[in-house]
Amino acid sequence: MGMESKYIWMDGELVDFEKATVHVLNPAMHYGAAVFEGIRAYNTPKGPAVFRLREHAERLLDSARVFGVRKFAFTVDDIVKAVKETVHANGFTDCYIRPLLYLKGGAWNLNVDAGQPALMIAVWQWSNYLGEEALAKGIRANISSYTRHHPNVSMTKAKIAGNYVNSFLAKTESERLGFQEAIMLDPQGYVAECTGENLFMVRREKLVTPATAPVLEGLTRHTIHTIAKDLGYDVLEQPISRDQLYIADEVFVCGTAAECIGLSEIDFRVIGDGKTGPITRAIQNVYHDLIRGKVAKYEEWCDYVGEEVKV
Repeated sequence: MGMESKYIWMDGELVDFEKATVHVLNPAMHYGAAVFEGIRAYNTPKGPAVFRLREHAERLLDSARVFGVRKFAFTVDDIVKAVKETVHANGFTDCYIRPLLYLKGGAWNLNVDAGQPALMIAVWQWSNYLGEEALAKGIRANISSYTRHHPNVSMTKAKIAGNYVNSFLAKTESERLGFQEAIMLDPQGYVAECTGENLFMVRREKLVTPATAPVLEGLTRHTIHTIAKDLGYDVLEQPISRDQLYIADEVFVCGTAAECIGLSEIDFRVIGDGKTGPITRAIQNVYHDLIRGKVAKYEEWCDYVGEEVKV
């Protein structure tokens, strides 16, 4: 996956890709003292549009607040405008967008208040995170030996960089075992989420997903929840045990990078008929249309790059 671009936005200005650097002695690198977002822009009949941009910008600042950052120079409107500027300057239509709010100085005493927050926004071209073939065939997953963070150990509502060591450990283990994704249980032993996606189970034409308390409140999760209800399916938020996944009719995961992908197998147990199920496919189809501005009722979620930010 190439991550190159012409420019990266850093603290209010676009700089050449090669010059977008930070010193090796910074707390973000040493302690994971940063928060980030994963956002996608898609080509639409009206030009490139960033999907749910404002909500992603709001969550970035929410993550900063959860992490403990008290003062920050940029507002939601500033971030929205900067993202559009960066996408436009690089000439991308379909791309991934990575804002990172990090401590670039101070905080060596492990105190957020001693750090100096900074913001960068990078963009790069990216196709499906788990591969195009996964859309139709689904992917294989296993229950990880690693537990998802306890909500009072590492804040699960914030996309804090250091939290993702947990995901690195789980994903690496799963791929070394021959799977493509890891399903992580919460500290009580119930299904939480995957390494970078939320999870839904389909049984008897009802969708079940873990409650938000132990997991990240994914914007793609909310999108899928809305699509499913609009298609006439009941969506329940309740605990899921690992063995309930084994006997589900369908299981799928969703996230900004992965979009919406079915699970064909979990822990060597075939799910349903071993490929992406009909309800997952129906949701996939709507999702892939709406992110490209083809569904009028959801078009408000498309933030067109060519439009001026309303301040």
